[in-house]
Amino acid sequence: MRRLTIVVLALFLPMLIGSGFVVAQTGEITRQEMLRGSVTPEREWWDVQHYHLQVEFLPETKRLKGSNTITFKTVKPGNKMQIDLQPPLAITKVTHGSAQLKFEREGNVYWVMFEKELPRGAEEKIEVFYEGVPVVSKNPPWSGGITWGRDDLGEHFIVTTCQGIGASIWWPNKDHGADEPDRGMQISVTVPERLTAVANGRLKKTDHDVANKKKTYHWGVVNPINNYGVNVNIGNYVNFSEKYKGKGGVLDLEYWVLAHQKDAAMKWFKEVPRTIEAFEHWFGKYPFYEDSFKLVSVSYPGMEHQSSVTYGNWFTNGYLARDPCGCGVGFKFDFIIVHESAHEWFGNNISMKDAADMWIHEGFANYSENLFVEYHFGKKDAEDYVVGTRRGIRNDRPVIGTYGSNRQGSGDMYPKGGNMLHTIRHVINDDAKWLSILRGLNADFWHQTVTTEQIESYITKNAGIDLSKVFDQYLRTTMIPVLKYKVNGKSVSFHYDKVVKGFAMPIRVTINDKEVKLTPTEQEQTFDFSDEIKSFEVNRNFYIEALREAASQSLR
Repeated sequence: MRRLTIVVLALFLPMLIGSGFVVAQTGEITRQEMLRGSVTPEREWWDVQHYHLQVEFLPETKRLKGSNTITFKTVKPGNKMQIDLQPPLAITKVTHGSAQLKFEREGNVYWVMFEKELPRGAEEKIEVFYEGVPVVSKNPPWSGGITWGRDDLGEHFIVTTCQGIGASIWWPNKDHGADEPDRGMQISVTVPERLTAVANGRLKKTDHDVANKKKTYHWGVVNPINNYGVNVNIGNYVNFSEKYKGKGGVLDLEYWVLAHQKDAAMKWFKEVPRTIEAFEHWFGKYPFYEDSFKLVSVSYPGMEHQSSVTYGNWFTNGYLARDPCGCGVGFKFDFIIVHESAHEWFGNNISMKDAADMWIHEGFANYSENLFVEYHFGKKDAEDYVVGTRRGIRNDRPVIGTYGSNRQGSGDMYPKGGNMLHTIRHVINDDAKWLSILRGLNADFWHQTVTTEQIESYITKNAGIDLSKVFDQYLRTTMIPVLKYKVNGKSVSFHYDKVVKGFAMPIRVTINDKEVKLTPTEQEQTFDFSDEIKSFEVNRNFYIEALREAASQSLR
């Protein structure tokens, strides 16, 4: 049994961790963690409107150089601004109009000083110049930075990853989830002329500097975008596309793959329209029609970069040829295409304000795998799948992390978050209402950053059921509710153990092949059945444990 547990964890750990750096973070919160993870006074007085990132990748020397023009509005007066950029990269100059601003460095943070206090209600612009040798990712996407690789034919293949560690690992910005650029961003990437650079949004134009043998690719994003969703991939790319008639009109589906992958990709990426179809059913229209949808080949498993989902799942079903549920259903679909595309709704459309609430991204994306299966293969397979993913739950730490510190919660945010949502669906026990809630979340929080409390309140209000203790139980503790019961003739007595105070989640059980609704609490209750109770089984869709205690009459 111990050996099996080790095998299971070895299988699931990469999927649970994803690229969110959900490793154990203990001890006192450091000043650098506070500066990175909180809305400091030097952040709160200005609101980002637009970024224009201009960056040149120099693969022969593995360096970056460029600038970021930050357009912002002042929501209160201020003259000291926090800009984030992690070493060994360094800011070399900051300009405000014709003025060059003074700045000081404190670890990962630069304090930029304006010549005078800017008044409330102004729209201003600064340009931040930077350069240097960036951090190299040792294991993308689980470690952030730049990967200076080569493809199978020996050509440069460069990718960026930064979820968790922060976008400031490779470009200067306001590196906090609470503030996304309201008017999107432009990404201009300069590379050697034989290479192609793919970023978020749509390709607006390409400039060719023949003399210096360089090309600059100008990409434009219309919608707000979270910092870690900004992504650049560089290689010997070719492009093909198709049109998808969806709920928001005609959606451009763009595919960027290495030249030698094109034949395989043209066959395999037929999974994309099926994925968009399923999620538009469950969640409403794709959130970024203006920016298109792209699937981009990379050298790691994949990530949810907004309108530029990255893919490296070997053109096969499952996750790196493994079945996430251990039940066979996981081999019916491509995990990366489905999971990462689901983030366009949960993660990119609806984004967390604080890293502690990363479960909003990953719990819903995990649950989306189950919904994809239900849409295309039916409820039984979907239930088999979501229940099967429980084997990866460790209950090592709470799902919610530490606020104001950039500390995420447990990797359980993936399968435990998904199973909590599946459980809530069955508590509500009304598929039409549940569908309305899922669509309503994306409509009412359209292109917004949110907190766990907002999500909890929305679901509770629209369900018409107090779910506060359910959220407390699964998100804020490591305890799984235990239903203790004993059968005595025609009656069964039962109560919850290992639950938060006031926990009273209703469940459905089958007694002698008849379904019965029970509402256990911490206090023992008795249910009287019409006949002698010969079998008692908790519906598997509720993520709880059932423990039969000794009684005068045993079950057969």
